[in-house]
Amino acid sequence: MSANPFLGVLLHAIGGLAAASFYIPYKRVKGWAWENYWLAGGIFSWVVAPIALALLIVPATPEVLMAAPARALGFTFLFGVLWGVGGLTFGLSMRYLGIALGYAIALGLCAAFGTLIPPLVSGELISTARETSGQIMLGGVGLCLLGIAFSGVAGISKERELPEDQKTEAISEFSFAKGLTVAIFSGIMSASMAYAFQAGKPISEAALAAGAPELWQNLPVLIIAFLGGLTTNAVWCLILMVRNGTMGDYTRAVVDGERVPLLANYVLCALAGVTWYLQFFFYSMGTTQMGRYDFSSWTIHMAAIITFSTLWGIALREWRGTSRRTHAWIAIGLAVLILSTVVIGYGNYLAAKA
Repeated sequence: MSANPFLGVLLHAIGGLAAASFYIPYKRVKGWAWENYWLAGGIFSWVVAPIALALLIVPATPEVLMAAPARALGFTFLFGVLWGVGGLTFGLSMRYLGIALGYAIALGLCAAFGTLIPPLVSGELISTARETSGQIMLGGVGLCLLGIAFSGVAGISKERELPEDQKTEAISEFSFAKGLTVAIFSGIMSASMAYAFQAGKPISEAALAAGAPELWQNLPVLIIAFLGGLTTNAVWCLILMVRNGTMGDYTRAVVDGERVPLLANYVLCALAGVTWYLQFFFYSMGTTQMGRYDFSSWTIHMAAIITFSTLWGIALREWRGTSRRTHAWIAIGLAVLILSTVVIGYGNYLAAKA
């Protein structure tokens, strides 16, 4: 199957929409602490959905994983563990900053590290920069980072303009200093998922050899990477449950005198978890369509997430009460992000055509 970068961009956009939307159901969970609903949703994100869809689409997945090199499995799992640290703190960044600003800061750093480090380590970045198609693609990466910066400026402007009571009305635990620290750390560590895909290429090759469709060759890779992410998140959430005494909340119908809708909570967590997984389901397909510069997939993914998360922030009235100047920064950031995906797609198209 030949590369189709514009199809790849579309698939990344769908994945970005899923990533930007997954946290919405969590906002309706009642009576559970953060660690409870994060882990409950994570079981569907990191275990149920990846295994079920991989077995459904690539029935030979167990044989693929057994045939894959131990080194590839080990490094994919390790990067999954590191990415899990980023994903864990990513949830906290939205908790303290809100969807729009939390996504902008964390994913800005994530985009830079996740896109540029793999080709830099492999030596591919220098050769890419010497070609016209590569220069256009890298220019698109630069535009993406610029768009993320504009989005960050909009978030900072919002933080300065809103009174404390209005900030906490939209984001009950708003804390710019705490959220900024967490978002920076999260962004750097979250880039490890891009490294997991690079480390898992031998697994993808084993899937192709077993007859897996090229579009879904990365589904077995996701299983290993997400097991690493599950390890990190489960350990931390269990520590918090023991510390906060929330371990039993999963079965308590009443907490602090208030009725807890247990069935609704589980359904909402399952919905959030599966939606979260869909981002990488579509990402894994999109990256197979990007051709020689498949590492640029990470930038497109981040741009799509920030674009849709900003729109969600507007829909949820996180920007209510801010000035026209702040709204202008939002619009500029969105426009540059959308433009960056078009430029990256065009650069990949030229490379595929050549």
